[in-house]
Amino acid sequence: MVERVRIAEKDIAIEGSFELPQLARLGLEDQVFITAFVRSHGSIKEMERVFGVSYPTIKARLTRIAGSLEFVETNPTPSKSEVLERLRRGDITAEDAIRKMEGLK
Repeated sequence: MVERVRIAEKDIAIEGSFELPQLARLGLEDQVFITAFVRSHGSIKEMERVFGVSYPTIKARLTRIAGSLEFVETNPTPSKSEVLERLRRGDITAEDAIRKMEGLK
């Protein structure tokens, strides 16, 4: 948990209680590994070359890191009030709203 963030160049500080993003909570070695993975566009072959280890070693490390991260639902089920609001705005038809409401049961 972070309690103070300071931007030195601007002499600005923000205080409160901030939870670090998931990737920032990883250890430094795992952060370096994930950065290399992204920079290599997810190429395990490239990761083998960069780190000098085998395919199973790269896969095992990715699996371990993935297991420590919570995945964000990218298409969460809407609440009844959200369905009704979308219907009110005209974003969905009454039939769509009925189907969505039935799916919530």
